[in-house]
Amino acid sequence: MATLCKNCATPLVFDPNTQRVVCHTCGGSWTAEEVESSAKEFLEDTHAVAAKDVYGEAKKEFLNCYIYTCSSCGGEIIINGSEASTQCIYCGSSSVVFDRISKEKAPEFIIPFKLSKEKAVELIKAKFSRGIFVPKEIKNFKPTAVRGIYIPYWITNGYHVEADIIAGQVKSGKHTVTRYFGRAGKMSINNLLVDASLMLSDESSQRLEPFDISEIKEFDEDYLLGFYSNISDISTQDLQLAVNKRAAEAFQEEAKSSVKASGKRVKLQRSATIVDRDVRYTMLPVWFVTYDFQGRHNTIMVNGQTGKIVCGVPWNEKAFFGAVAGLGAVLTGLLAWFMRYKFLIPFIQSTANSHSSRNNPGGLVTMAIMIGIAIFCAGLAAYKKVSKQLSLSQSPTIFNFMKKRQG
Repeated sequence: MATLCKNCATPLVFDPNTQRVVCHTCGGSWTAEEVESSAKEFLEDTHAVAAKDVYGEAKKEFLNCYIYTCSSCGGEIIINGSEASTQCIYCGSSSVVFDRISKEKAPEFIIPFKLSKEKAVELIKAKFSRGIFVPKEIKNFKPTAVRGIYIPYWITNGYHVEADIIAGQVKSGKHTVTRYFGRAGKMSINNLLVDASLMLSDESSQRLEPFDISEIKEFDEDYLLGFYSNISDISTQDLQLAVNKRAAEAFQEEAKSSVKASGKRVKLQRSATIVDRDVRYTMLPVWFVTYDFQGRHNTIMVNGQTGKIVCGVPWNEKAFFGAVAGLGAVLTGLLAWFMRYKFLIPFIQSTANSHSSRNNPGGLVTMAIMIGIAIFCAGLAAYKKVSKQLSLSQSPTIFNFMKKRQG
């Protein structure tokens, strides 16, 4: 159902810049609380129809979809099994599937979009422009699609207890041995966000955090106007497992930081998590921006409240590793020059005996090799980090989550 302007009957949309529901035809604007669809009470029982009941089994791409009729133009809107708001591809009207948010799983709270579509794209381009190894084509990218989607979350509180056995490598004389350390404790869980959409991976959604929960508002469907949204489709068991996993990860990270060893890893873990019954069902704003590069889809996510950007960018790997190798070669050459002319820089004087260094060039060679290895390891760590982020940006799951939206 499209909510219409009471002045000119044009479909309304929510404007992140003014935080008001506006009409782009007559210029009228209202707070979300001031707007009420007169047809809402009549449409709460109007369910979306399964696409297979309309088209039969022939069109397999529609088997998990539903058909909803646009109240503005009568066009058929195709939605997935958990969408609660969308846009009509024929007239552009924002449509809210009232029966899904009013009868089945109505959210309690919402954080409205604060960033406009234009601002989200601007922030992405600004980030790309600072990338030394980002190709020029990407710095000047043109989005193929931009979707503002409200993601369902559960805000949880609880209590976590855990006991771990942590293995780590420590020095014992000239040798390295494995030692075991015990850590046990308890922790409170406060305002932990759990992604409530099965269509979006937890790893992707967690990178969007933090959200500022202090700006939460009571839910009003008019905040959805002009945006897409999903309802929660996870079970209570899914929620419990997600909270337990994130609490255990946080506990183990803290536990390992208290152990003085290298190569730390948890060998044995026992934990229990109690989730308070007072969980809060909330909609949180995310911009999904897609662009194509060298035949691959890339999807960037932007926190619609804070502007935090989550993405990995295709980059010039040859230039990167060339720069790493070049930097290592330059430093090695400089040390060789110092060694040849017996010129010890202050850094060498502070780390080695001046007399032995002058009579032991091998020490300088060793130092040069160590610096080269350190540079290589730093470059490899950066490569792995960027590659992981890029795999998320090019994930078919995220692309399909966004692509399913009409518009």
